[in-house]
Amino acid sequence: MTKTLTLALAAAGLTVSGAAVAQERGGDITRAEAEARAAERFERMDANNDGVLSEEDREARERERFAEADTNGDGQLSFAEMQSAREDRLSQRQERMAERGDRRGGRMARRGGRGGGEGAMMQRADSNGDGAISQAEFTTAMLTRFDRVDANGDGVVTADERRTQRQQRRGGRTGRR
Repeated sequence: MTKTLTLALAAAGLTVSGAAVAQERGGDITRAEAEARAAERFERMDANNDGVLSEEDREARERERFAEADTNGDGQLSFAEMQSAREDRLSQRQERMAERGDRRGGRMARRGGRGGGEGAMMQRADSNGDGAISQAEFTTAMLTRFDRVDANGDGVVTADERRTQRQQRRGGRTGRR
């Protein structure tokens, strides 16, 4: 259970680290930029600054989110506080999408995000199987994903390469249904 939760913690970060930078910027991304983005993402996710993504980081982030939602500080979340926190998250997501010109908002918001094979991706990231993901493992997994999208191997992921990869991924999901 702990290993699954640890892997889920890092899934969101790894899923978006590779091609998402280019999508946010609307342009191409180099391998070096992707690596820098992975380091930033890892640092943000490593809540206790111990150099690994683990259950402790997940718990720390959940406690932070709880404290933010518990606006009256009574240690309990009322229905109104939960609704307010949900609306705040949705508003922040819509602002980020508007900033980068993302047109997928309606469908993505209804689905609650990308979902999919994130757990399997994070299990692959945990290359030594210890239930925690080091920065080296995280970066390696992100760059592996980057290299898979970089079809011509020139060290730059373009919008066309992202589009092709996204279509291939969708085709694979359709076949599994």
